[in-house]
Amino acid sequence: MEWTTCLNEYEKLVIKMDTPRVVIDNAVCATATLVKVDSASRKHGVLLEAIQVLTDLNLSVKKAYISSDGRWFMDVFHVTDQFGHKLTDDSVISYLEQSLATGNPEIGTSHVREGLTAMELMGTDRPGLLSEVFAVLADLRCGVVEATVWTHNGRIACLLFVKDDLSGSTVEDAHRIRRIESRLRQVLKSDHDVRGAKAVVATTSVTHPDRRLHQLMLADRYHGHTSPSSSVSVQNCVERRYSVVSVQCRDRPKLLFDVVCTLTEMEYVVFHGTVDTDGDLAHQEFYVRHNDGTPISSEAEKQRVIQSLKAAIERRTSEGTRLELYMEDRPGLLSDVTRTFRENGLLVTRAEVATKAGMASNVFYVSDAGGETADPKAIEAVRRRIGLERLMVKEEQRPRFQSKESADGDEAQSGVGIGLFYLGSLVKRNLYNLGLIKSCS
Repeated sequence: MEWTTCLNEYEKLVIKMDTPRVVIDNAVCATATLVKVDSASRKHGVLLEAIQVLTDLNLSVKKAYISSDGRWFMDVFHVTDQFGHKLTDDSVISYLEQSLATGNPEIGTSHVREGLTAMELMGTDRPGLLSEVFAVLADLRCGVVEATVWTHNGRIACLLFVKDDLSGSTVEDAHRIRRIESRLRQVLKSDHDVRGAKAVVATTSVTHPDRRLHQLMLADRYHGHTSPSSSVSVQNCVERRYSVVSVQCRDRPKLLFDVVCTLTEMEYVVFHGTVDTDGDLAHQEFYVRHNDGTPISSEAEKQRVIQSLKAAIERRTSEGTRLELYMEDRPGLLSDVTRTFRENGLLVTRAEVATKAGMASNVFYVSDAGGETADPKAIEAVRRRIGLERLMVKEEQRPRFQSKESADGDEAQSGVGIGLFYLGSLVKRNLYNLGLIKSCS
């Protein structure tokens, strides 16, 4: 009996050690909310899951310190909401605590896709392609409930969640599924497409949409020409047997997720890292190894990492005019809207589609057919046809930035004790002792 009791207590101890401890503090920093996660066990992908939780709440990571030593890890994030403010909503804070502690970023969102069929599309982009895809789905009586569309360097990736318009539930008939896949592949296939097209109805659960789109585009292995606006370098830290991945580019929402997601999907493990923003410029540095503990070994591999990261940074960068559509949903709505874009010479470069309680809430980024800024007259013509009150031109809400000097000054005036200074100092000190940063001051 005593031995059984000891085993039960040991199991409780192991569970307690493996369960992440989450601290959310608004008193430590004058300009951001501190989110600290630490545990005695770091499973592969846990860092990405934590960042995914922050990203799904549209939080902006202003600073971060990432450190793991064997099984122990501590991640410290300084976050603000999309307006540059600290977190004050108790429901948001509670969600953060629950999601980060359980390691399940899908809490509260998985029900959105119940009763829906997932479809994955990949192919060569062209003007009007998205309109043709939605027209085929409408013709096959498939209603699009949720969708995310990315385009980059002439390629398009889509993740769609649809329902059968007749039954209002999943598409289950095997013959019908094959017909849907065949029709979509015909639309996606180009006469000069040497890379092929993909149209698959997923039969298993689909991972996080943004992560899945990164996986699709990474597997496509086509990055094309990347912009010089982002700087990525890879160096080997021989004495520590790490590879050091450095990223410098303009900060934007979800940037940290895109970088860490790409490293994770390329099967690198992030052991240590720092993230800092100065104005609208982001600096990120990660110390990584392969899953087997080895650093990056060749120049070809370095270039593959650099090109993959640059592509991941750029493919979500907003290009074109942002249009927000909000109106009552109906069968064929997306087909009609995107056909109107096409007829007025507008190309959809990115899209986010959502339907809730019978209302469509969609965001489209559009350019002209050549990828340049859309003609305002064409935009107004589309708006008049769809409805001026339904389709609005809106600037993307970007996080507000604060210079490093003013932020440091505010923190110095906040009266926070030395022992609480950032709480991230513990992680910084560990990085310094490992020789991974020059100073912990």
